[in-house]
Amino acid sequence: QVQLVESGGGLVQPGGSLRLSCAASGSIFSIYAMGWYRQGPGKQRDVVATITKDGSTNYADSVKGRFTISRDHAKNTVYLQMNSLEPEDTAVYYCNLDGRAWPSTRRDYWGQGTQVTVSS
Repeated sequence: QVQLVESGGGLVQPGGSLRLSCAASGSIFSIYAMGWYRQGPGKQRDVVATITKDGSTNYADSVKGRFTISRDHAKNTVYLQMNSLEPEDTAVYYCNLDGRAWPSTRRDYWGQGTQVTVSS
């Protein structure tokens, strides 16, 4: 079983910054990728940024140049540094892990979500 614990969300003014963290624990024996998704009010859940096991990153067009994803392999933790935040970034942010944990086959795991609100 895998647990993903997110932290770092909150209320910030436009132009501000936040850093999200997601720590994975459990019987994990392979991680293919980790990432962040978000779901705004009345919207579907969309990808924000992902990072593969070899360090390749991918970003949604709307956050390129403002957000940075990184990972600490030793801690099984992924981070999302969010700068120049805009009201449109307001959403619940979910951590995702694409991997294998005993006794399951490869699958997606999700955190519980953390609220990010950008407002003056």
